[in-house]
Amino acid sequence: MVAMIPSPGMGHLIPMIELAKRVVGYEKLRVSFVIPSSGPPTKAQIMVLEALPPSITHVFLPPVTLSDLPADSKIETRISHTVLRSLTSLRDTFHSLSATHTLAAVVVDLFATDAFDVAREFNASPYVFYPSTATVLSLFLHLRTLHRDLHCDFKDLPHPVNIPGCIPFHGKDILDPLQDRKDDAYAWVLHHANRYPEAQGILVNTFPELEPGPIKHLLTQEPPVYAVGPLVRMESISSSGSAECLAWLDQQPRGSVLFVSFGSAGTLSSAQINELALGLESSQQRFLWVVKSPNDKLPNASYFTADTHADPFHFLPQGFVQRTKARALLLPSWAPQPQVLAHPSTAAFLTHCGWNSVLESIVNGVPLLSWPLFAEQKMNAFMLTHDVNVSLIPTSSSDDGLVHRHEIATLVKSLMEGEEGKKLRYRIKDLKDAAAKALADDGSSTNHISTLALRWSNAPVTNLT
Repeated sequence: MVAMIPSPGMGHLIPMIELAKRVVGYEKLRVSFVIPSSGPPTKAQIMVLEALPPSITHVFLPPVTLSDLPADSKIETRISHTVLRSLTSLRDTFHSLSATHTLAAVVVDLFATDAFDVAREFNASPYVFYPSTATVLSLFLHLRTLHRDLHCDFKDLPHPVNIPGCIPFHGKDILDPLQDRKDDAYAWVLHHANRYPEAQGILVNTFPELEPGPIKHLLTQEPPVYAVGPLVRMESISSSGSAECLAWLDQQPRGSVLFVSFGSAGTLSSAQINELALGLESSQQRFLWVVKSPNDKLPNASYFTADTHADPFHFLPQGFVQRTKARALLLPSWAPQPQVLAHPSTAAFLTHCGWNSVLESIVNGVPLLSWPLFAEQKMNAFMLTHDVNVSLIPTSSSDDGLVHRHEIATLVKSLMEGEEGKKLRYRIKDLKDAAAKALADDGSSTNHISTLALRWSNAPVTNLT
């Protein structure tokens, strides 16, 4: 048996589930998800986990309390404390699993390395599953050196950050929890990165053609790195909005729709939503927009309609919904993203650059307009634009911190009907083919997973006293 320990959050759980589905296809292995938490499981978690085959089981550990942490603690700090405070429950669960199965390996998420200590008590081999890029993994493995050699925050560096195997990054684009050396989140990321060498292997959710430089470098390092991606969920959790959304796409010309979504946790300010709406309108392109409420209070401005709970889009510019209804579909909060990206009418994707979303776009051959918000998304956007060449990204920086409607319209037009967009579509078509090849029966990702599964299935039986 293989125990998998995801960090809290659907974005981390989904790719690990996709890994588990492939692992259990070999050598009659079983997988058990052991899930730390600081609260009850979400409906989405339960639905996804209960739909898995009998060879993949799950256990929710008793929730821990985080009430003693400062209210402004970053997510990396909260996740790390959740795992650390769950170790006693994890140990009890491993005892139960070991009563009926040999615990061959423990695969932890990127912020769950403290579970290594419990894995060793059961003679189970520790592994890291890294759900993000080989580029950010290279940063993690190089972080000890950077921490030693740099004496200011990344955002204050006057020169680019050099990460082995990667293009240079601006310090301001390095992932968010590393931007403040005094914050606990920085210390936790460094803590986990320092423990990665204890693993017997690191599985990263990418493939060689997507990140050749970082992967080539990582293959020279210890512990061994296995590129097992792209691991993406191709089906959506069912919802009443799916039928309307897909029916609307069916009515649009092939390759004519821009899909706009900032992920499950991404939100914009009311002022930025206003600029985005007017930019999309000015572009004269068809678009499908997953619209979420702004993350601040509505300003008293004339271009906003009156606040009414009956209208889910009351915060959009006045008249916008009526003016764009002939070529746009607005959805409140959610869309069946895998199906939207796979639909022949979808031409491009305006995205926050969460890695799951990026991989879903790549496997469907859909070029990107990158709009990063948090976590490692700025690094993803920079890499996709300046190295992988499948994305456009806003370049102007205004005093108010907004991306303005004129630049949005220009970028959207360029992506949808310009020469730049055409080049990106050719490039991402090549990556789509490479991704399919990596996941084929004799592909690189499949071979890596089968090698690991064989190793885990042949692990010696351990007698625990």
